[in-house]
Amino acid sequence: MPLPLIILALSAWPAAAAAAAAMQPSDTCLRRCGDVEIPYPFGVGSGCHLETGDWTFKMSCNRTDDGRLRVYNYEIEVVDFSVQRGQLRIYNSINPWCYNATTAAMNDQSNWWYDMSITNFRINDALNRFTVVGCNSLAYIRSLNDTADGRYMTGCMSMCPGAGQLQNGSCAGVGCCQTAIPSGLNAYNVSFEEKFNTSGIAGFSPCSYAVLLETAEFDFRTTYVTTEEFMVATGGQVPLVLDWAIGNKTCEEAKRNASAYACVSDNSECVDSKYGRGRGYLCNCSAGYEGNPYLLDGCQDINECEDKRFRYPCSVPGTCANTPGGFICACSDTTTGNAYNGTCWDTKSQLGWKIAIGVSTGVVVLIVAVSCVYMIHQKRRLAKIKREHFRQHGGLLLFEEMKSRQGLSFTLFTQDELEHATNRFDERNVIGRGGNGTVYKGTTKDNAVVAIKRCRLAASERQKKEFGKEMLILSQINHRNIVKLYGCCLEVEVPMLVYKYMPNGTLYRLIHGAPAPRIPFAARVRIAHQTAEALAYLHSWASPPIIHGDVKTSNILLDEDYTAKVSDFGASTLAPTDAAQFVTFVQGTCGYLDPEYMRTCRLTDKSDVYSFGVVLLELLTCRKALNLEELEEEKYLSSQFLLVVRENRLEEILDPQIKSEQNIEVLEQVGELAKQCLEISGDRRPSMREVAEELDRLSKLSQHPWGQHKSEELVSLLDGSPFADSEIELSSSIRNVSISDSAYLGIRSPR
Repeated sequence: MPLPLIILALSAWPAAAAAAAAMQPSDTCLRRCGDVEIPYPFGVGSGCHLETGDWTFKMSCNRTDDGRLRVYNYEIEVVDFSVQRGQLRIYNSINPWCYNATTAAMNDQSNWWYDMSITNFRINDALNRFTVVGCNSLAYIRSLNDTADGRYMTGCMSMCPGAGQLQNGSCAGVGCCQTAIPSGLNAYNVSFEEKFNTSGIAGFSPCSYAVLLETAEFDFRTTYVTTEEFMVATGGQVPLVLDWAIGNKTCEEAKRNASAYACVSDNSECVDSKYGRGRGYLCNCSAGYEGNPYLLDGCQDINECEDKRFRYPCSVPGTCANTPGGFICACSDTTTGNAYNGTCWDTKSQLGWKIAIGVSTGVVVLIVAVSCVYMIHQKRRLAKIKREHFRQHGGLLLFEEMKSRQGLSFTLFTQDELEHATNRFDERNVIGRGGNGTVYKGTTKDNAVVAIKRCRLAASERQKKEFGKEMLILSQINHRNIVKLYGCCLEVEVPMLVYKYMPNGTLYRLIHGAPAPRIPFAARVRIAHQTAEALAYLHSWASPPIIHGDVKTSNILLDEDYTAKVSDFGASTLAPTDAAQFVTFVQGTCGYLDPEYMRTCRLTDKSDVYSFGVVLLELLTCRKALNLEELEEEKYLSSQFLLVVRENRLEEILDPQIKSEQNIEVLEQVGELAKQCLEISGDRRPSMREVAEELDRLSKLSQHPWGQHKSEELVSLLDGSPFADSEIELSSSIRNVSISDSAYLGIRSPR
């Protein structure tokens, strides 16, 4: 088997950025290699790629051999490029470690490593995961250079309690495990822990595999463990997403040197690298334009009137006129009205016809004329009302966002469609009521089951903007643990949103519903982890970042598989960019509100962390966040929890069910995490990303033998539970396996 070793430790390329950056490729440059299009600033050969002082954009293509595109002359095969996102996808080698039947031992490990330090490539930490496949397999990934937090090391362990526990598509520690990597990583190596190997189960799983790969392109199959299909099906290589940038200057610094500035298109703009100052910049086409901003005249105007990616933007056909960076809707010279969101009509011809009829037919014509005038007046009034409703409910804001974000679109439902879906909003179809409106269950004309949120009548301009805010926020985010928005209805007095229907209701109903629920601890941690992942996405990956503002169990929905979906963004806000930005009123739910937020009137992402801490307490205790029937000092669950923790009486407040099925050490770690989230000072609370990583660790820990009570009562507890299938049946062959925390967790060593 060839050694999977990719080394780019090469001497620095001579600096030639000043004159070469503004250089444009000639028409003779190769723009395709095999099946891969090569967009500038990338290129093959001298004068065909952007020169920045390193080999970031220099490609090589062996057309006489395999026709594959590679980074310069090295064994890094390119899958595709994205100029708009500043990304490059390559093939990364899978690292195998196999049992040798001849020697009756594991083969020697190779020193697998990957170094991109001489280029401006960074491994995308949001789209890639370190993945381990096999049985009794513990593998590590270590950084070769300093990250923002020093040298980095993490890993995960894949176990096989029994062949029957392997499940296609599941990579949660049974046959397969995954863990996140830090941002800014461009060099790493991979190794297996030799005291955990497959020699004991060679007949069942002869090989283990470790690789850093694109998460979306990996679908775990049980045959990857029991056969060599993983290597055969992939050819030993899987996709990996890299981020790239221009040079090592910020946009402000790069613009000072016009000859080296790479954003040469007239309709382009500069964006600093997300990895921080001194990590380069990217070029994007301005709103209303598309193409390649690195080429002269590369950003071309989008014809919104003809482009099929856009729904017809004018309400009256034939009235759309394209403009540079946008479009207009105008009625013809012989008509009047609103072609943007109304109608156009010929008032002169109608008026002449009315006068002629009036002269010839007397009173009858007069009545007809008056009726026509009234109808026109009503039509204008209705059109004006619709335009006003559309504006009040954020329609103009959404439409501008659709123009600036190409391809962003929704289904605009009519009032008749939603009335038909809900049987004219029959009370029997009500599935929830909240501070921002009522939610109905409905079925659309294409038989899709949906949840329809009908907002309350707003008394103030602030409340009128709540609907538009939620709609705009949901239009910008796409995450597996955030409720899916299908569309909206704007031209009505009471605006409506249409979501994917969640058949298992809210987390609040699951925890506090009658009869008392029996929820396994592993399922509770999984729901908490999924919720934390959604909030971490809003805080860290949404652009711009979003603060939810009302995190609580009634705003966490559960789909058919009891997967958590965060919902209700009526109290959400975009993260402030100015430290002086404050809110003029405090909104949220008693029992979940951040005390620092109530004191300072400043909503931050740490306010969501506090509210999530209360949600974590509800999962641990099955008690409500606020119980007005209790004594004054016991009304708030957070205060009661902090009191018993200070007095070392944690077990008194825990739900008896999880105490019977889970080791107290694991429960204490979850309790400690909740305590950190409930710190009075927001600066002392962890970020949601740190919370999500910790819950991911605790979720995996709770599923392994050392984190559970091995009792028949637990099996009995799960009988009939909707979570029964998610629990891990322990194999007697590994019940006594143990592992230190440092070998299982991600480890950050000092610089």
